[in-house]
Amino acid sequence: MEVLEIKQIPVLRDNYIYMIREPISNHVAVIDPAVGQIVLQKAKQIKWKITHILNTHHHNDHVGGNLEIKKQTGCKIVGPLYDTKRIPGIDIEVKETQKFLFGKIECQILYLPGHTRGHVAYWFKKANALFCGDTLFSVGCGRVFEGTMKEMWESLRKLRSLPTDTSVFCAHEYTEQNIKFAISIDPNNEKLKEKEFEVKSLRAINRPTVPFKIGEELQINPFLRADDTALKACLNMPSSKPVDVFTEIRTLKDNF
Repeated sequence: MEVLEIKQIPVLRDNYIYMIREPISNHVAVIDPAVGQIVLQKAKQIKWKITHILNTHHHNDHVGGNLEIKKQTGCKIVGPLYDTKRIPGIDIEVKETQKFLFGKIECQILYLPGHTRGHVAYWFKKANALFCGDTLFSVGCGRVFEGTMKEMWESLRKLRSLPTDTSVFCAHEYTEQNIKFAISIDPNNEKLKEKEFEVKSLRAINRPTVPFKIGEELQINPFLRADDTALKACLNMPSSKPVDVFTEIRTLKDNF
């Protein structure tokens, strides 16, 4: 029996909502519901009773379905302490290093400021599953809206230290565009070229490129490699501090 069942629901232009079920307790959580009705229909179809919503941050394309789902199911809404006033319907506040039982499986909170001030991720270590919202994408990372570049770099360092077999469930399908950018600044990375072929093949048949593994990202994601000697050389920044290299990469991507 799986320790955590995971369903991926594509919505809007490029969002992913996740529904997870802990099979012993039958606890069901919706992670970052951009919309409500589609989630409720999916839950009805597969006969899952929603007990929780887990929000990573306050942006509307992550909380837009909160109140509709809560009204229909009576579920509890979990969200970051730092975003309490910006998470619709929040019941339970969580913060860095906090752990809680979701049914019979432990979830650890990782505080990841950068994209927003309050951003968190939900890490189910036993299931090798990380739900990280808009902090880490395949071959990319979120824009830095409310935090600082230093905060975002430290948040990404936190994620890259997780076990390499961790499956990352991010909230958007951005991989194809991210790879185009990554190759533009890291043109000699053979692993990146292999990934480009794989991603193009998947997207050609409308298949998701998410989830992905931390271990692979350590080789191909420029935002996790701001202290990598080869990448620093490509950027003509061989002696620069990692946070400055990260800032340059993020700025280049913002204008790509």
